[in-house]
Amino acid sequence: MEMETRIDHITGGIHRIATMTEAYGITFNQYLIDDERPTLVHTGNYDQYENVRQAISEVLDPATLAHVVLLHWEGDENGGMDRFMAEAPDAELVGSALSIQLNATAFGLTNRVRGFTDGERLELGKHTLRFLETPHVHHWDSMMVFEESTASLFPSDLYLQPGDQPPVVNENLSAEMLDVYRAVGIFAHEDPVRAVVDRIEEARPAWIHAMHGGTLTGDVLPSYNRALREHDFAYRGLLPGQEVGAAVAATA
Repeated sequence: MEMETRIDHITGGIHRIATMTEAYGITFNQYLIDDERPTLVHTGNYDQYENVRQAISEVLDPATLAHVVLLHWEGDENGGMDRFMAEAPDAELVGSALSIQLNATAFGLTNRVRGFTDGERLELGKHTLRFLETPHVHHWDSMMVFEESTASLFPSDLYLQPGDQPPVVNENLSAEMLDVYRAVGIFAHEDPVRAVVDRIEEARPAWIHAMHGGTLTGDVLPSYNRALREHDFAYRGLLPGQEVGAAVAATA
């Protein structure tokens, strides 16, 4: 199926690459940071590689990528990693120390990989990435990244918005966000998410570059945080809409 991918500059050399995927009713986003050491955050699914590569080439040569950052180990995060790494011979695969140790190494990726722990920084030139370990905010190896010069947060699957959203979103779509979380079942429990929300508020991001949806502005973030604190949204037996417990009972 043919997909359309767009790239838009958001702020300070950070570009959003977005592909609307009708089957899921949501965009799959990557973020390109244009700097002395160009960096790609998320790679997209395997079948999105050519589209994402073409979008990158509108800004810079994909062969010059210095870092490919994976915030957790999942197909829409790393489906294109092998080909991006092959084309960019000096690129490093970057993730949480746990993800690199347990996932990358287990897949035989032992060269050009680097794991980061909470609070460590990576200098790109004008941009500085600070890593936040966020276990069980989706996956046990999950990590977020805060870019210090633009006060930008890359929160992976937190703060998503369904639908084909514009590059920047400044409306409250938190109810729609929670509906997706309940239906998809990506969070096992609310507690780890709410603990991370507290840390995010302390960081006071101006931009929140969601992996699905648009980039949120800092002034709308309190509405999303309030929704995450006040409402249930964790796993209750649904995994992408399927009633898991009911399915097991039906086969018993």
